[in-house]
Amino acid sequence: MERVINAIPKNNFSLEIEFNTGEKKLFDARPYLAKGIFQRLQDERLFMQAYVALDTVCWPGDLDIAPETLYDRSVPIE
Repeated sequence: MERVINAIPKNNFSLEIEFNTGEKKLFDARPYLAKGIFQRLQDERLFMQAYVALDTVCWPGDLDIAPETLYDRSVPIE
């Protein structure tokens, strides 16, 4: 299973993510910002507080996205 080892929040609600496989990918979080608890991430200040814990990307307030979702729904950075 892929694990997140580094994540950098970017403008426009995207994340530059490095996985334990050595791959670097870009994840667009915008489709999630209208859903349930993720609506809180519409606050860009909160979104920019992303950090890595428990092998995935997390935010204050017990928000996280499963690492397999981050991996499967992101695009490679070349």
